Formats: sequence, C-alpha cells, structure tokens
Amino acid sequence: MATTNDLKNGLVLKLEGGELWTVVEFQHVKPGKGGAFVRTKLKNVLSGKVVDRTFNAGVKVDVANVDKREMQFSYLDGDEFVFMDTQTYDMVHVPRSVVGDAANYMLENMTATVAFHEGTPLYVELPASVELVIAHTEPGVQGDRSTGGTKPATLETGAEIKVPLFITTGERVKVDTRTGEYLGRA
Repeated sequence: MATTNDLKNGLVLKLEGGELWTVVEFQHVKPGKGGAFVRTKLKNVLSGKVVDRTFNAGVKVDVANVDKREMQFSYLDGDEFVFMDTQTYDMVHVPRSVVGDAANYMLENMTATVAFHEGTPLYVELPASVELVIAHTEPGVQGDRSTGGTKPATLETGAEIKVPLFITTGERVKVDTRTGEYLGRA
C-alpha cells in the first residue's frame, strides 16, 4: 500500500475490481480553499483505455507488483509467441492478444521487455524504434520526388507502412514501433 503522495509516472495501481492501471501523469493540487488533491491520468494495462481520475491527498492506493523482464523472442508457436528469459533461459508462451501491435515489428531473436503480474504476462514493450528490411514496394515514378509523397511498403514482418518514394525493395529502414511511422534509412 502507498498513498497518493507517493504516485509517480509508470507506477502500476490496482484499483476497484482488481484492474491494473498505469500512472501516465499526475499533478498535486493545493487550492486556496478546501483540501489538497491529486489529479491523475491513468491507462488501463490490458485494454489501453485512458481515464482521468482525482484522488484526495494522502488516500491509500494499492500498488501492483509488476515484474518487467528483458526477454528474447524465439519463435511463433501457433497463436502464441515464445520468449526466452535472458537471465534464466526459461521459455515463456505469450498469447497474441497480449503481444498486440508489437507483433508487426518483431523478428526472431529480437529483445523486448515483457511485463508480468503474478506470473501472467500483461504486455510486450519493444524499443522505440527498430530496423527492418523492406520486403516489397513499388518503384517510385521518375519526377515524383519533388512533392515529398509517400507510397505503401511491406516490411519483412508483413506489416505495411508508408515510406518516401525514393525507398526501394531490400533497403533497411528505421520504424517507430509506437506509431508505425517511417523514421529514415538505417
């Protein structure tokens, strides 16, 4: 147990109904009249839903114990991703629903952070950007480069992103794993 005075960004709280919420941002407010309170923005760990919530200052909140481990993606087993713990070499099966959009940017042997709560995987976090090879894209049309346009390209993982017209098949590019945007050549 902690109080609202101990809140910080990234802290995971267990609120009513046993749901897990991550503190995205918080602000201690002391109005001239009345008691102090803490205004927070919370994100549901499983669904990703973001809500604003206000707590009175000093109120006790239940802090969830979330264990984040560096793991290496080994292979895909049906509808589950198999990760290897880089410390203990244990193999962990993570369902596709938990991996979510991270699956679009993961290759075998790639390192990711997997968060667990009481032995259950909650989510998979990739680095902010990854380097991937363009598996297929149409060639750019001569003379179209001055407009700064984009074209669709398929990555080696199968995900589709928008790239500038000068990018060709087989090139290595940097991709933002949070938004799926092209960041530049690698």
